[in-house]
Amino acid sequence: MPSSIRILTAVPICDGHDSAINTINLEFIRHGVEVIYLGYHRSVGDIVRAAIQEDVRAIGISSYNGGHIEFFAAVVDLLRKKGADDIKVFGGGGGTITHDDAATMRRKGVDEIFFAGTSLDDMVKFVHRRYGKPRTRRPRPKSFDQELGHKLSEIEERYAKGKRPTSNAQRSTSKSGARHQTSNIKHQTSRVIGFTGPGGAGKTTLIDELILRFLHRNPKGRIAILSHDPSVVGEGALLGDRATMINSQDDRVFMRSMATRGQAGGLSPATHDCLALLARSNFDYVIIETVGTGQEAMPFQKNGIVDSTVLVMNPDYGSRLQLQKIVMLDLADIVVVNKSDLQRARTAHTEIEQRLEQNRRHQQLVDTVAKRHRDSGVDRLFELISNRE
Repeated sequence: MPSSIRILTAVPICDGHDSAINTINLEFIRHGVEVIYLGYHRSVGDIVRAAIQEDVRAIGISSYNGGHIEFFAAVVDLLRKKGADDIKVFGGGGGTITHDDAATMRRKGVDEIFFAGTSLDDMVKFVHRRYGKPRTRRPRPKSFDQELGHKLSEIEERYAKGKRPTSNAQRSTSKSGARHQTSNIKHQTSRVIGFTGPGGAGKTTLIDELILRFLHRNPKGRIAILSHDPSVVGEGALLGDRATMINSQDDRVFMRSMATRGQAGGLSPATHDCLALLARSNFDYVIIETVGTGQEAMPFQKNGIVDSTVLVMNPDYGSRLQLQKIVMLDLADIVVVNKSDLQRARTAHTEIEQRLEQNRRHQQLVDTVAKRHRDSGVDRLFELISNRE
């Protein structure tokens, strides 16, 4: 499991131009960079919150709508205010950012501005040269999110170096990067819900809708999400689940994106220890989402790391023979047929129901349309998860 440069990329609020950033993201991951893509139309607060939780080395902003001097400066200023000025800022904007603008932005703390015509190779070399060296001194964490972000990075780095964290390191949340202060992280066991299923089933959208319901029901509650995306073999990873999250852009939601870094089964080698830390960190719920898998018994049953498992399926899974081959149908506590507004959904419900009856377990089957506002199926799923012992 190699160590990797982690950066966050985003497009500012009132800007929907994502062609350039998508091209640049792909070039970065081809050269070993893990890119957390936040998407477009993102505020300063959204960007800084995500960067701190993800504990990235830098933020890359692609701006084509004007207002770049003020926007970039606001990101730098908020990072400083949050005590996260070790996270740097760079970016570009085609022909919208002039050389005079760039000089002003550098004086305000922006590392680098790329202009129209800059080669992708030059951008990649800059990121590797500027952010590829190991961190030396870390700032003293000023917040719960910052401390937790540091601890998760420490776990991943230990695995990258071939050193699994010791039991004492796993239990302690106030040593190492946060040793200068009393830890903000409390030891309280959270409910852990695992979501798995094939790619395109709508897991991320469904989770985002469940988060909305949780936030409404629990005005003071907190929830964590540990989301996984695959690594390109021998290269980096595009961690893009944040880009489709709407309701989860909230201060009471902590989200961390992880790459599989060469491990099969939908999880990272460091997942178990990262999840153990989150489960002890004063969240009401921790949701873990795998890479688009779900046919095999892994990932959750191997380590017994979740309290409940939700398998999210598409109505278009193929023939009945395919159902017999999906081992997770034997093991999931709740099976969701998402996109149940599709033509084949009623047939899929009947076939899956018959398959579950053969298991003779108390499994629940729910039909949802996660993309639909106030979907009654998502309401039912939320109640099932909330009421499970």
